[in-house]
Amino acid sequence: MATALQAALSRWLSSTVPTLLPVHCVLCGLGSAQHLCAGCREQCLSGGQPRCPVCADPLPGGADDSMRCGRCLRHPPDYDATLVAADYALPFDSLVLQLKFGARLAHARLFGELLADAALASASFVKPALLCPVPLGPERLAERGFNQALEIARPLGKRLGIRVDAHCVVRVQDTEAQSLLHASARRRNIAAAFSVTDRAQIEGRHIGVVDDVMSSGETLQELAATLKRYGAARVTNIVFARTPPARMPPARMPPWSPSQ
Repeated sequence: MATALQAALSRWLSSTVPTLLPVHCVLCGLGSAQHLCAGCREQCLSGGQPRCPVCADPLPGGADDSMRCGRCLRHPPDYDATLVAADYALPFDSLVLQLKFGARLAHARLFGELLADAALASASFVKPALLCPVPLGPERLAERGFNQALEIARPLGKRLGIRVDAHCVVRVQDTEAQSLLHASARRRNIAAAFSVTDRAQIEGRHIGVVDDVMSSGETLQELAATLKRYGAARVTNIVFARTPPARMPPARMPPWSPSQ
């Protein structure tokens, strides 16, 4: 009886709440049942090019998703796979900035849902045993007030049925923002930045590392190397947007205003 009542209440909420609290598409602004309307989803996310299964860098025409890029063949990273939902380019780059610097936390839910869609649509995706958001240092977390990777991981984990552990890995030193550095300095900046707090959660398991953007990949490489040292059997990056290394953003980001 209780189960039937709960199901009826759930159906009522699903049909009523959108009417009481209408949602608008974050891109076109039109009324929508979701934060990204069907039209914008079709226009911005359909027909993606093949990507390297390890680093998610776009592959040249004629390639398929089973082929590794030359860089991963020459210098295999410590992570085993990367799944992304979109390119770090218009229109999604502005949404990422609005999340990180404008506290638009609803975007994190959207990113998590789009990542879940990408995972479910991928024939090669291997479901991790645990999701680990890339941790922020104490100063950065206090300054921002939230960890965008954790906010993305929560809806992603809920949709895929994977537990999220925000404390199994910590950032043991506050590092300068990678976006403020030239590519040559990013590896030195992030070296030895992470530590595992509970080896039992990591050893022998497949860990999914969640983040908002992958650019040079140095942060994810360092975190994967740390997880492997503590016994992780496999590491998969699950990242909303990918910036191909050849088209990485400028070393310094433009001034940001929450009103943008």
